Parts: sequence; C-alpha cells; structure tokens
Amino acid sequence: MRLELKNDLPFVSVQIGYLGRMLVIPGVLVDTGYATSILSADQVTAIDLRPAPGDPLYAIRGVGGSEVVFARVVDFIQVGERRLSKFEIEVGGMDYGFAINGILGMNFLTASGAILDLEMLELRYSA
Repeated sequence: MRLELKNDLPFVSVQIGYLGRMLVIPGVLVDTGYATSILSADQVTAIDLRPAPGDPLYAIRGVGGSEVVFARVVDFIQVGERRLSKFEIEVGGMDYGFAINGILGMNFLTASGAILDLEMLELRYSA
C-alpha cells in the first residue's frame, strides 16, 4: 500500500467495521512513536461508534497536546490487504492543530506484521 506524504508525514486510509457497518477513514497518520491506534470521533460517528457507559477512558498526551479518549473493540480494522478482527481502538477529538483523522499506532503495526519502506513510501506486510 502506498503511503501518502502530507507535510512530510506518512498517511494511509483505514477501514473499520463496527456492528455490521463499515467505514473508510482517509488521512490516518502512520506513527511508530504512538503505542495505540486512535480514530477521530467526528469520523466514527458515521457508523454510530459513540461513547457508552462503561467504556474505558484514558488520558493521553502527545506532541499535539492531551485529551481524554474512550476505548472500544471494533469488529475489524483493515489497512491495505491486512485485516485484524476484534481490535481495540481509541476514539477522541483529535484537535491537534492540523488535519488528521486518526493515528495508526504500534499496536496495529506490530500485530499486523507491517513493514514500513520509507524509501519506496510503502506499507506492506510480512507473510
């Protein structure tokens, strides 16, 4: 899968499934410095993924600031041809001062066997 560079940062599109609904989210940053994967609340409301009583809440902090997010297990998350079932994501406001719809973090990258080829600007997967 080709990485799209925006402001010298690598972005991909992510597909998620939740309660039988599917959504493609463009503009998701590939970030090896981020432990988990987080998606924009504005994006995922299109498939009724909203906070519910009992959702785990986490305070996160990064270069873009800090915020409180909730965690949810989705039916699947897919990037390119690699799909992971029953995958936990975080959902938050993602108001970091630049256009971003999510962060694809190390939890997805390691579990999927992702290989980042920055010379070729590709994300591919081990066998």
